[in-house]
Amino acid sequence: MFLAVHSSADVDRSMGLIRASATRVQSWIKTHDGDPLDLLRQMKFAPIGRHPIEARPLNLVEQINQTWTYAVALVATRQLLRLHPEAGGFRVAPGAHMSIPLDIMSVEPGLVGAETFATVHPRNNGKLAADLAKLATRPETYRYVFFSSPSYTRLERVLKLERDGVQVWSVAL
Repeated sequence: MFLAVHSSADVDRSMGLIRASATRVQSWIKTHDGDPLDLLRQMKFAPIGRHPIEARPLNLVEQINQTWTYAVALVATRQLLRLHPEAGGFRVAPGAHMSIPLDIMSVEPGLVGAETFATVHPRNNGKLAADLAKLATRPETYRYVFFSSPSYTRLERVLKLERDGVQVWSVAL
């Protein structure tokens, strides 16, 4: 399944779902009383969280990971809407298990493709290098990697991280 994003309003609507999912778990945490190790156990193993976009339960650790995966992809899509109004909108499906080959793909075939991720630093775990390598072999005219990191606090192109014709952008969340 992918999100169809044709406008900033679509991005705002999806970000609203993410915020509602986060609000729900925030309320659960506020009501938890008792052993702090039990709290952490439930966060790790119990389905007390919610998928940020889909109406299904997750453990809280997975909700955190999925929340930032989707948030980065949506902020990146907002930027791609600005950069490529000719794209016809975008299909957004972040994560390796999703239904399209890249995290973001233009509706106009072969025009825009992007990978996205959230991390402490963009070079952690080889994610940036892997995404750059993946995109280097892709046929899209415009190829991007978008990331969110506390080390980069603005929406901006990061030329020093680019290679093989793939643009790299930081996003601020």
